[in-house]
Amino acid sequence: MRQSHFAFALIAAAVLSACGGNGSSGGDQAPKTRLSSQVAFGDSLSDVGSYAVGTVKTLGGGKFTINGDLTSVNPALTGKNWTELMAAQLGLAAPCAAETGLDGDAANGFAVPIVFHAGCTNYAQGGARVINPVGLRHKLTGSAFGALTVPISTQIQNHLNVSGGKFSGTELVLMMAGANDVLMQLAGLSAGATAAGTAAGTSAFGTTLVGLLAAGAGNPPTAAQAIGLALQTEAARPGHTDASVVAAAVGAAAVQPGNSAVAAPAVHDPMVASAQAAAATAGANAGAAYFAATGPTLVTTMASVATELTGLVKSQIVAKGANYVVVNNMPDIGATPFGRGFDAATLALLNAMVKTFNDTLGAGLASEPKVAYVDAFALSRDQAANPGLYGLSNVSATACDLSPAKNLLDSSLVCNASNLSAGDVSHYLYADTVHPTPFGHLWLARTVSKDLAQKGWL
Repeated sequence: MRQSHFAFALIAAAVLSACGGNGSSGGDQAPKTRLSSQVAFGDSLSDVGSYAVGTVKTLGGGKFTINGDLTSVNPALTGKNWTELMAAQLGLAAPCAAETGLDGDAANGFAVPIVFHAGCTNYAQGGARVINPVGLRHKLTGSAFGALTVPISTQIQNHLNVSGGKFSGTELVLMMAGANDVLMQLAGLSAGATAAGTAAGTSAFGTTLVGLLAAGAGNPPTAAQAIGLALQTEAARPGHTDASVVAAAVGAAAVQPGNSAVAAPAVHDPMVASAQAAAATAGANAGAAYFAATGPTLVTTMASVATELTGLVKSQIVAKGANYVVVNNMPDIGATPFGRGFDAATLALLNAMVKTFNDTLGAGLASEPKVAYVDAFALSRDQAANPGLYGLSNVSATACDLSPAKNLLDSSLVCNASNLSAGDVSHYLYADTVHPTPFGHLWLARTVSKDLAQKGWL
């Protein structure tokens, strides 16, 4: 296995900070900079309980990792994410969610009044995007869950609204965002490609089937008109099925002069099969064409999202008085269980989106002395390549059992001791398809600590 300088640097930092290989905190050294508090903005990777209400709370969930203090089972199973570990290391108050609630289906326990919690300064919310208020599981996506997904821009403004419009300059500000913009765009691309493929496939099926069914009639053009009308009429009828559409077309074809033989399955079944093959080819081609035409725009959009986030950090955080700002770039989503499930073309697009976002964000913040830019991407990529150096036992499977019988939301948000995958999952990297386990969060906290030390802040 290749020796990783990145991993060795982190291990050295962990040793120097007395973190310990399987410890539950980011270290206990006294920071060089006396920090008064911690403020966090972001998404599910930093959320400490925005949705720990209603059914989520009943199911023992609330954070996007393995929930609950299970250190009696294994010291690595702290139930904490990186923001909590950083606060513990710095001797700061444990972070609490600034806003809680759900705006979803009341019948499922997903309609819980929104509450703003005075004194709580972790504004991160699962599903949140940088500017767009409609994130993953937001009610406007059709999700019954009703995630709030307050965007980063609003999270920052909410803090300024309760802090006199400024930062004190003695708090540590944590920022990690952008991944949901990637995920939402990929979902939109998939939906668009599917719609394009479905439309092209449906058209090709009808055109091909009508032509084949009409070919044996005495007057094929006239027969085609009648068959096509019957097919279209049935296809527009609520409650129709593929079989009923075919039956309507065959029925119309069989009554055409000289075409009664087409009523026999032995005659029309091969025609239907040919039409289905034509539909599959046309659908695949249309979907691929949509992907090829639209995919590059997603990369461009991610550059814009990074520019927006850069602007927020500069104008709404640093310019408003913050002196110690941590900005984590986007992890290697392509190396997650989610990313590993993509075909080569989609994975290449995903990687390009993440790279463009990180490159743009890094360049935009490079000259900011009050910003510590943390390369979470390098960490996650190296972990995938060299898991043993990080004490990771698995970097491709999920620690949580995400089957419907065990996990209502198919998410680590409701993952705990009751629905873990079989075996010892304490040193898995991923809780679900995109979110780290507490042990994964520990390594992220160590990475942040290393960079803060290099900045002279620790």
